[in-house]
Amino acid sequence: MRLDLDIVRILLVERTRLLRDALASVLSGEDGMEVVAAVDGLDKLVPFARQLHPDVAIVDVDLLTGPGLGAVEALTGTVPGCAVLVLADPDGTGPVRAAWDAHVRAFVSTETSPGRLAECIRRTACGERVIDPALAVAAMRAPRNPLTAREREVLGSVALGLPSTEIADRLCLTKGTVCNYVSTIIRKTGARNRLEAVRIAEECGWLPESGRPVPTRSR
Repeated sequence: MRLDLDIVRILLVERTRLLRDALASVLSGEDGMEVVAAVDGLDKLVPFARQLHPDVAIVDVDLLTGPGLGAVEALTGTVPGCAVLVLADPDGTGPVRAAWDAHVRAFVSTETSPGRLAECIRRTACGERVIDPALAVAAMRAPRNPLTAREREVLGSVALGLPSTEIADRLCLTKGTVCNYVSTIIRKTGARNRLEAVRIAEECGWLPESGRPVPTRSR
């Protein structure tokens, strides 16, 4: 956190170009704010933050699933002076819950006015934890992720439509072990089959980002 906050430096992460450009334009028009970069993915979060030293990184909550949460943790470890402010839809309970568990500094609703957002950014840059009440309710309403990291890997591969044999090869498991994981996942999610388990996990924000398995580990 910078002591001199005459200018709050902002790194914007939004995958949709139209929204990214619009938000960058709005924030750049606020007194005492400078959007130092606007990027489309969390893979660019840490490299840009290292180079530009922003005070606040504004992130779309939908990016903070699976590997996205790891990017936030990496940012905290490598650029501790940059706080993360998440923009989220109050109706998106699953992604909000996942981001909440990542210890993000601020949560602001996408329904917030530009002026109110600017105020939240300034407070976040000064070290406050800013939480929109509607998002707090959404986070508390959403169920915690019951799946282990390995189960998420398996389910992420299921979401890609891969058969058990290919999942086994992909994750260095036996086919029987994959089937056991799938059975456990179905039980934990309360689903009737693997497809319903994928749907439930997607709605709750439990899957790796975009259905891609997170990096595998040895058994």
